[in-house]
Formats: sequence, structure tokens, C-alpha cells
Amino acid sequence: MHTEFNHLPVAVIGAGPIGLSAAVHLLDQGYTPIVFEAGTQAGANLARWGHVRMFSPWSYNLDPAAAELLEQDGWHAPASDTFPTGQELLQKYVTPLAAHPDINPHVHLNAQVRQVSRLHHDVLRTEGRNTAPFVLRVSTPEGERDVLTQAVIDASGTYQTPNWLGAHGIPALGESAAADAIAYGVPNILGSLRNHYANKSVLVIGGGHSAFNALQDLVLLADQSPDTRILWGLRGASAPNVVRSPENDELKERRQLEVRIQELLEQGRIEVFTNVEVDAILQEDDKLVVQTSSIQLPPVDRIIAATGFRPDLSLLAELRTAIDPATQSPTRLAPLIDPNMHSCGSVPEHGAAELSHPEPGLFILGIKSYGRAPTFLLRTGYKQVLSAVAALGCTDIPETVQPCPAATCQG
Repeated sequence: MHTEFNHLPVAVIGAGPIGLSAAVHLLDQGYTPIVFEAGTQAGANLARWGHVRMFSPWSYNLDPAAAELLEQDGWHAPASDTFPTGQELLQKYVTPLAAHPDINPHVHLNAQVRQVSRLHHDVLRTEGRNTAPFVLRVSTPEGERDVLTQAVIDASGTYQTPNWLGAHGIPALGESAAADAIAYGVPNILGSLRNHYANKSVLVIGGGHSAFNALQDLVLLADQSPDTRILWGLRGASAPNVVRSPENDELKERRQLEVRIQELLEQGRIEVFTNVEVDAILQEDDKLVVQTSSIQLPPVDRIIAATGFRPDLSLLAELRTAIDPATQSPTRLAPLIDPNMHSCGSVPEHGAAELSHPEPGLFILGIKSYGRAPTFLLRTGYKQVLSAVAALGCTDIPETVQPCPAATCQG
């Protein structure tokens, strides 16, 4: 990035696997990263679903450059063909990487980026825009401060912004009022939250693998707490074909989970309700009642919303972004990840060309780059990082998916 402010650091928002990977590659290319993590630890989002086993093996979940850095200090990679839980990925990879002496000085915890803009430029002002530093408004326990940087990599993820239960894309009537009895994502049913679900009636809403994980855990819980009642709400008019993956699926854990849920359905362990387009959630006698335009579901004690996640784009509102209106991913990336056409195994390789925005020096990477599409793999994110960091030093971002050679891209 050939400007008068190339002495400034490059901001990385989020200290998860992708954000830390960005820090590694930025250092390799001669940049100074400054990593802002809103949580109290690196990988804070990861810690929230640490009990869930990943579909991808360790070989998919390690950035080769980061692994090489760790190995220089005696770290040993886990067996490449085993499948980590989120907690194992955190403890065995993310935490050691964040603590590495080359990385740790650049990581700032309890530092939430609230907004990003250009110095003395709102989104409307063009003159001098591309030579103005980025300014990040950062909230810390000591108060707010502004930080100037030459570029911004947003790897903040989506886990803190789940989709609503409401069929309109906004909260169902009564959803916010019932928040204490609703969990979003995959709660730790067999661990710290066991008492919330044991011997309770629980409705899981969602048709994807997060719902499958929650249903599997609830059945295991019911084996020990037999008064646990498990209900599954689906938007469609019939139960989906649960076993979707091919027999030779490279993500073996994914297929095993699908087969397990199909078996549980055949055994009658799960009550299935279709046409569940949630309009309202009523509270009646300490129970929740989901109401749709056509049916009313049985009262339950708790609801698990396995309805996916969305990116929080509000912190980039003063930057010029090119966002697809449907997927909420970068415009040129959208057709490559459309979940109507692709699974996480069929997304083609992509890089800086597909991830770029009209705002030079801005990249949204990792699962946040996929917007609302659920087809992201960490392996893909590491390739995104490699291409985006290389592109930071280029005058023009190439139109192909290949990153420009690092030797020609130094700022």
C-alpha cells in the first residue's frame, strides 16, 4: 500500500483462528498487526461452542504458516486425521498461537471495535479518501480511544449475531421478551447447561447441522433424564432428507451425525413438526408456545434457535463496502458460496479479487465474509488471509483468485 501512512499498523478485528492467522502473515510480510479482541481471551467466540465436535479434521483447521511458527517453539500438531471439538481447537492451537512471543504483543483483549471510518472522512467524502488512514473507535475497560491504521482486516466472525426465530427475518412477536428461555446456536446441553434441559420439554428450531447437534445431545440427555421431551420444528412441509452427504464425504463427522439423526427419527425419539414459520412466541403458565399462521405448537419449557448467524456490518457503515443484498457477503464472492448451490465442500477457491471492496485496504475475512451462508471452512479462511495480505501491498487488486506474488507487493 503505497501511501504516506504505510508506517501505521494493520488492524485485525477478532483474535480467533482467522484473525491470528492474519497476524502471522502480516508479520511475515513486514507489516505490524494490531489485533483487537472484544472478549476476555483469544478465540472467545470459539469458547462458546467448545463442546461441539467439528466436521473438519485437524489438517483443515491449522494455518501452515502459524503451525510452522508454533513448531519453532516445540509445539506439536495434533494428529491430522482426528476431529477436534471447538474447545480442543482453542486449547491446542488458538491459545498457544495467541501466547506466542511473536504474536502476543500485538493482541489486545477486552478491546471491542465499535466503528471504523477514514480519518476526517465520512462515507460520502471522496477527495483524499484513499490516502486517509483508517480510524477505529475502540472500547476498552479504560474507556474509548481512536486508533489509526493503514488497513483493516475484519475477522470478527458472526457467532455473536444469531438469526432470529421470526420467519420474517426480524424477531418473532414475543421473542425478545422470552429471551431468558431461548438459546441461540448449540448450547452445552450435556455440560454446564444440563439443568436447563434435563426433564424439560425442549423445542429445537432449524434444519441444519447445528440443529442436528442439539437434537443428538438432547437424546443423550433423555437417556439419563427420561422426562426430557424433544421437539423439532422445521419450516418445510415435510421432514428433510437428513442424510445429505455422500458416503465418501471427506467430512466424515458430518455424515456420521446425519446418519445418527436419521436413526433417531426412525426410532421415534424426536417429535417432528413441519410448516413452522414462527410468527409469535407466547408465554403461558411459565411455558413458551410457538405460533405460526397455520398451527400452534405444544407448550415447551425452552427453545433452541439453531437458525444460523448473520454478520454485524454496522461497524463498517462509514466505509464503502460492496455487499450482496441476499447473502450479505462481498458482492463478487456471493455466487461462489450461495448455499442454494454450494455446500462447504463445493465452494471454489477465491481470494483478494472476490473479497475486495470499493474501500481500498479493507477486507472482511473468515466466516464473516460468508455473510449468512453456512458453507465456510477454516481451511478456506486461511487461503483468504494469504491472498488478502499479499494484496495489501499491491497498487491494484488482481481480477483472478490468485494472490499477487509477495515479492512484487511489498509496500
